Amino acid sequence: MDNLTHSLVGALIGQAGLKQKTGLAMPALIIGANLPDIDAACFFWLDGVEHLGFRRGITHGPIALVLLPLILAGMLWGYDRWQAMRATRSEERLSVSLKWLFLLSFIGCLTHSALDWLNVYGIRLLEPFSSRWFYGDTLFIIDVWLWVLLGAATWWSLRKEKQGAEWARPARIALSMAGVYILSNGVITGVAERGYEQAEHRHIIASPKPFTFWEREMITYQEHPAGWTYPFLGDWSVFGGKREIPVPLGGRTPLEACASLDAGSQGEQDAFWFWSRVPFLEYCEDGTTLLRDARFYDPLARGRFTVKLPNSSKAEPIGD
Repeated sequence: MDNLTHSLVGALIGQAGLKQKTGLAMPALIIGANLPDIDAACFFWLDGVEHLGFRRGITHGPIALVLLPLILAGMLWGYDRWQAMRATRSEERLSVSLKWLFLLSFIGCLTHSALDWLNVYGIRLLEPFSSRWFYGDTLFIIDVWLWVLLGAATWWSLRKEKQGAEWARPARIALSMAGVYILSNGVITGVAERGYEQAEHRHIIASPKPFTFWEREMITYQEHPAGWTYPFLGDWSVFGGKREIPVPLGGRTPLEACASLDAGSQGEQDAFWFWSRVPFLEYCEDGTTLLRDARFYDPLARGRFTVKLPNSSKAEPIGD
């Protein structure tokens, strides 16, 4: 999920009452809820789409979910001690407990991995013990409805606190509503997948849409012996049934043999293969060949999730 959602979840957990456990509880929860995304630093040393094979891995796995909260808790505890020595520590701040700072940082990190699991991008929950990707297929990466719910509840809770009224209740209600919303979307995904008949050697992904949470972009695909997939796109709605496009992605077809690819840009290709779930080739009118994934297919967006193959590749499509 996006970092605004992660931050709001951390803030609401604090406003639900946990921020009373120790001083600097809110920084522990909010920073902890974003901390696994420290792997975004890979953009400084990786080229092109090589980040796809690195993100949502080692910093989201079990070892990092213990070490990162420990580091964060130690830094916050040290910051409190440093302020105390300089006589700049806020008198209103609660006494700081290293144990509670660690527990709250740990809770924040757990919410991060849990939310990241909910979309079609995927997360390697067991890294470094296993590089298997896990997919929840429940929410779009940026869910504006969660923004509205969590943002409004955070504002309302803080407003109540400033007025001296009961401020934990709005946060608890919002977190419960968010849980119901997420569970409902999981049910919608399951119903959408069951609504599509699954033929032999055919798989189904119900991908949530950005604004209309009651709809799913249906990705059905057949596996090709060469390791490629043969994807179809369709739509499904709670209110409108299903519609499938019989032509795979407007006529774009997989490569006949993976071995026909050249070795140039091999780093990007390897990273893409490792990350991809529904890979396919797009043959452009200018003669170039693009390696793409049906989960993130947009004819107008050919950057973040696309690998341009060398022009020297002898890529021959199969089918028409």
